[in-house]
Amino acid sequence: MRNSGLGKKLIILVLILAVPGFLYYLLTVGGKNRYKGLNYFGPKKLSGTFHKFHGEKIPDTTYHTLPQFKLTDQDGKEVSTNDFDKKIFVASFFYTGCPDVCKSINDNVRKLALNYRKNDMVYFLSISVDPQHDTPGILKQYAEKYKDVPAGRWLFLTGDTASVYNLARNGFLVNALKVNDKEFIFSDKLVLIDADKHIRGYYTATSAPEVNKLNDEIKVQIAEELRKIKAPN
Repeated sequence: MRNSGLGKKLIILVLILAVPGFLYYLLTVGGKNRYKGLNYFGPKKLSGTFHKFHGEKIPDTTYHTLPQFKLTDQDGKEVSTNDFDKKIFVASFFYTGCPDVCKSINDNVRKLALNYRKNDMVYFLSISVDPQHDTPGILKQYAEKYKDVPAGRWLFLTGDTASVYNLARNGFLVNALKVNDKEFIFSDKLVLIDADKHIRGYYTATSAPEVNKLNDEIKVQIAEELRKIKAPN
């Protein structure tokens, strides 16, 4: 019995020592990094320049980039694209008069925001598709139900109608349409934006598996941004 117990302890010790090495092997083979980043979404084109990878000449690609924007948050402060330089953020659309779907969307955003509340690289933006009604004061009242998320980490944004709808359609590449004063058509997607303002993922905000996938892919994107910082010039 003593030999059996010793054998089990040896097996556990071997596994503890072997697993990290095996994971490292999966990421690097023969000194070649096998790290795979997230996809890019939106129109793309060749830039006409090149870079080298393992001695091979690779054409550079220009990816869709979020345009400059200026909106106003629930505290009446101007928020612009520049506030998220070298930051990752997740954007979504809603309006305060929305039925149950917006509650489902924002409850899931809250869970994500709480997961990253101590990470200075990650922010969350909820943009109203009813800016005529959703003034900063209205958004402030609405945000009170999510006050367990640290101030400044999750912003509720408004602006003029033209700016918001143009940003949705031509920036985030999602739908936004006013049907009447009480009804709006808008995307239920959470949009992951990287530190260079590229779209890296779309996730159905009302789907638990999709939200869990986003949670995992935020971590992947954080790793990519840290690799950029550490990479030699």
